[in-house]
Amino acid sequence: MKIETITVGALEENCYLVIDETTNRAVLIDPGDEPERILEALHASGAALESIWITHAHFDHVGGLAGVLRAHPVPVYMHPLDTPLYAQAVDSALRYGIRIETPPAPDKGLDKGLEEGDRVKVGSLELSVMHVPGHAPGHVAFYNDRVVFGGDCLFAGSIGNTSVEYGNRETLNASLLRIVALGDDLVVLPGHGRETTIGRERASNPFLLGAARLIRVKR
Repeated sequence: MKIETITVGALEENCYLVIDETTNRAVLIDPGDEPERILEALHASGAALESIWITHAHFDHVGGLAGVLRAHPVPVYMHPLDTPLYAQAVDSALRYGIRIETPPAPDKGLDKGLEEGDRVKVGSLELSVMHVPGHAPGHVAFYNDRVVFGGDCLFAGSIGNTSVEYGNRETLNASLLRIVALGDDLVVLPGHGRETTIGRERASNPFLLGAARLIRVKR
């Protein structure tokens, strides 16, 4: 598995180009902005785009979707609970003074609804889907035994913002503990910022430590 990080847009969102080197098939995870740069990286790789996976539908994660789909009309996978966020992505971006192209209507662009426990494939690679709400109601993570594409749940030294619309800190805490249970050795590729590992965050992330304490108290 070859992974290229393309950091795009004013909010420096991480779009991931994931390539199965056995078949030279690729998937894009969260094409958030600057579709021309994303397409440039795809074309430079020589891989064939098979699908697009969305961790969640905040505007900075779907802002480049229309431009990519115009060049490569492939299936798009997203959890249905994020449909309201997807529908208001343009307006949400404008509140930050950012303009994005209107993403395709759900019935035209979002071909595949993701659910907890699903498995998604690119070439011969297969990753599992975990529903991890809290930052967004339909937020999902994609993972295998090496890596987790965690979107805006867990960052290096931080966690997802729950003061956003539909955010819920208690729900995110529970989702974080599920991610942590995947194992210390997994590399975390977040929606923003540098990569980390579950083990590093378990040992040092103050927000994650706080989440664990809160869960224990409730039990």
